[in-house]
Amino acid sequence: MGGAQIFLYYGTHDFRKTYMSDKVQFELEFAVNSSPTVLFSFLSTPSGLSEWFCDDVNSRGELFTFFWEGSEESAKMLSKKNDQFVKFRWLSAEEEGEKTYFEFRIVVDDLTGDVSLIITDFAEEDEVEESKLLWNSQISDLFRVIGA
Repeated sequence: MGGAQIFLYYGTHDFRKTYMSDKVQFELEFAVNSSPTVLFSFLSTPSGLSEWFCDDVNSRGELFTFFWEGSEESAKMLSKKNDQFVKFRWLSAEEEGEKTYFEFRIVVDDLTGDVSLIITDFAEEDEVEESKLLWNSQISDLFRVIGA
């Protein structure tokens, strides 16, 4: 995991194979009946995230700790721009040297004013569909909370 290298030697040949994380990037897009400002508060603040993403959130600066029924996971907020996007990286991924992240991006169509939420995430190739189903469920919870 995370870039461990295995060197195989046969005679004078050096067969190098690097085992990197097989995580692949995927995106999901959702039409949202909400203003970017309201939506952004649910994507970027502990109080907003605890309404739909997890049971509770603590934050200290860029560090967010998410709690779910007896478990917890911490993430670092990598970047954000008000009413446009917020990007996090799980600390467990960072410790393993992975460059994966999850991002919430708000896009407003210039012509129609329609608001979309684009989620970018990473998963093992054989877990992408399961991850998409989880995000769909989470976003359904978000829409219920914001009345979209």
